[in-house]
Amino acid sequence: MKRKNLIVLLWVTIGTALFFFLFFTKEKTIDNLMLSFFISGLYSFVLGMGNGMLNDYLNKKVPWSEATTKRAVISVISILIANIILVYICNYINFVLFQKDATSEEFFSGKYNFINWFMVNIALLISAFLHARGFMEELKKTSKKEVVEQKLIAKSANAQFETLKNQLDPHFLFNSLNVLSALIDENPKQAQKFTASMSKIYRYVLEQKDKELVTVEDEIEFAKTYCELLKTRFEDSVDFIFDVRKEDYRRYVVPLSLQLLLENCIKHNFATSSKPLIIKVFSENDTLCIENNLQVREQIKESAGIGLANIVQRYSLLTKRNVFIEKSDDYFKVKLPVLSDKPNVVSIKPEDEDKAYKKAQKRVKEIKGFYANLISYCLVISFLIFINLYTQSRYHWFWWPLLGWGFGVASHAFQVFGIGESWQEKKIQEIMDKQKNKNNGNV
Repeated sequence: MKRKNLIVLLWVTIGTALFFFLFFTKEKTIDNLMLSFFISGLYSFVLGMGNGMLNDYLNKKVPWSEATTKRAVISVISILIANIILVYICNYINFVLFQKDATSEEFFSGKYNFINWFMVNIALLISAFLHARGFMEELKKTSKKEVVEQKLIAKSANAQFETLKNQLDPHFLFNSLNVLSALIDENPKQAQKFTASMSKIYRYVLEQKDKELVTVEDEIEFAKTYCELLKTRFEDSVDFIFDVRKEDYRRYVVPLSLQLLLENCIKHNFATSSKPLIIKVFSENDTLCIENNLQVREQIKESAGIGLANIVQRYSLLTKRNVFIEKSDDYFKVKLPVLSDKPNVVSIKPEDEDKAYKKAQKRVKEIKGFYANLISYCLVISFLIFINLYTQSRYHWFWWPLLGWGFGVASHAFQVFGIGESWQEKKIQEIMDKQKNKNNGNV
């Protein structure tokens, strides 16, 4: 048990001992003061340490953060059983072994049932406080841990995303220089034209490569300009067809995706005037498709595989929707998901951290409210029962507040620990997530 908890129990012992000695002890003697200290210490340390060890054990076996509802149920049952046993032990030591006010037979015959029951309620107050404090401490630790983990995930994803984007510069430049090198020998004038156009296109590459997403319109315009460069070299050997819906122009794709796929078409297929390579860019459902007739050329050396793999990985960091690839004997097609908005899954903004912190604060407040309600219930009901029985009233009216308020506490517990409104909200969110995943899977 932690040292600070032992110090708290020591102060509780001193406080309760002085309170009972000053206000309830008739003879103010040293012996009675020591007796008060002993009895107070007996109950404080046995109940306090017993509940503390139980709380520590449950924290290890059933942490709040992993199974809140299960832990709440186990805690209620275990602290009830444990405190009944601990109270009976303390009362037996006090009344039978120490003060010798009763024999063992008298103690267990029912003579001390009221005292035992009253002390059990006091013990439950102590236990409720310890478990509430333990829950709030663990919740704060878990909230901080989640924020740190999300920051690490974001940094890792950002680093991976930057690595993927940095592949684009040398990849584009290398392929463009290959085209230029071929043109210098075939058509020097066209090579000059290609050089001027390439500088314009490369400016777009530098501007867009650092963006997570660009509009379909920007990507299409860039792709058309790039296709003009390819036509400069291949002339009638390559033909490009664009048929993209206007409503898709304001949606988003990853930058330079079309350029990389167009390069792949040229790279992996042969093209001649008699057998031209036909490349189509068109809309299909919620995707942007790039399709070419299959005229596979023999590869002198193995491809580095940067183009398509780069696109697939960048999409995986931005959305759950997949890049689809279709291949048959006649054609090769790649389907790029077209996104309606800009997801931001690779970074955590300060406002997101604030939301997470406020959500954790709200959760702590809910739990604190429940335990405050529970402690108030135990304290007030115990006091009402004591008053009712102390006045020797034959009419046990304490059952009405005990049951009425008890149902309220139970309802509060169900709501806080996921069986009331919280359960409904979770179920609604679960259904929405399933529907969303189903829709994504159909694309």
